[in-house]
Amino acid sequence: MHIDWRDLGAGFALYLVLEGIFPFLRPEAMKMTFAQLIKLPDSTLRVFGLSSMIAGCVLLYFIRS
Repeated sequence: MHIDWRDLGAGFALYLVLEGIFPFLRPEAMKMTFAQLIKLPDSTLRVFGLSSMIAGCVLLYFIRS
């Protein structure tokens, strides 16, 4: 398997753009969201993180194959 580092860099750049949209457009809503996230138990955050990673891997598999 050959890794094209430009693709990885482009993917990371796109990730940064997408991550920045919400706090740029609605900073007050972003603060409220983080305040509510702090109240969640660690197990809930872990399940959400794992689900997100699995969904990302499945999506990447279908896009790259």
